[in-house]
Formats: sequence, C-alpha cells, structure tokens
Amino acid sequence: MENNIVSEFNAYRSKMNAKLLTDNNKVIRRIFNLDTNAFAEGALPKKTKELMGLGNSMVLRCDDCVRYHLEACFNLGVTKEEVVEALSISLLIGGTIVIPHLRRAYEFWEALEQQNQ
Repeated sequence: MENNIVSEFNAYRSKMNAKLLTDNNKVIRRIFNLDTNAFAEGALPKKTKELMGLGNSMVLRCDDCVRYHLEACFNLGVTKEEVVEALSISLLIGGTIVIPHLRRAYEFWEALEQQNQ
C-alpha cells in the first residue's frame, strides 16, 4: 500500500498557503516572511534550527509544524538517529501528552523514507 501522507500534507499546505497569501494581508505576509528568515542559515546552521523547530513543535503539540520540520530535517540530511534523539528530548520536556504526536512523527518520518527510496 502506497503511503501518500507526505504528498497529501504538502499539497494541502501549498494550497492553503496560497489562499492565505492571496488576500495580501500585511500581518500574515510579514509572519510568513519572518518564519522563512528565522530558519535561514545564520549563526546557527539550518539543521540546528530545524531540529529546534521540531522540538518546539512537539512540545507545543502542533502536528502540522512537526511534519513541516521533519521534512525540512529529512531534506537537510538529518539522520533518523538525530531526529529520534531530538524527539526524545521533546518527550522529556513535554511529558507523556506528547506521545500521540511522537507516534505521528514516526509515521511521517517513515513515509518520508519510503517516498525517497
């Protein structure tokens, strides 16, 4: 069975981001710009920033954000071991309420691996 979780997430995200930006709202556009610039290469490498984004997203329990940062990490060559270690710290900080998000993060990472085989 083919797993479309990655393509479905990216298609929905792209479609809805386009709709959000179509209205040309200054605050929305500035937040999107700030997000893009915050994760650019800087004093901290992008890999580190994406792992931080992943960890914060786990603790805040935002599945969309977790997926976004997992894919960014994957594309930057972050290993599964590095991701699992980052997720374990998030679980420690966030507590057991993070476990459902941890399950979904594992599922999404596996889908990323399968998609790129």
